[in-house]
Amino acid sequence: MMSVDEKRIREFAYQIWESEGKPEGREEEHWDKARKLAEAEALAPKAPPRKKAAAKLKAAPPVEKPLPVKKTRAVKKPAG
Repeated sequence: MMSVDEKRIREFAYQIWESEGKPEGREEEHWDKARKLAEAEALAPKAPPRKKAAAKLKAAPPVEKPLPVKKTRAVKKPAG
């Protein structure tokens, strides 16, 4: 069974190979580059997942504005 690191290196190597036009005979170079990319990725600080952050924003209750206060008018007495 392949470890996560080996799988990631294989993915990077394939992407490099494709991006360079699928040349033959450069496998070792591509694997070296891929290994370095995977190592750098493993050492990079982890960013919070975007989906969870967006879900938190969507789940926040809407902000309610206070209703305006109505001013009462004095009732005029009929002339009499």
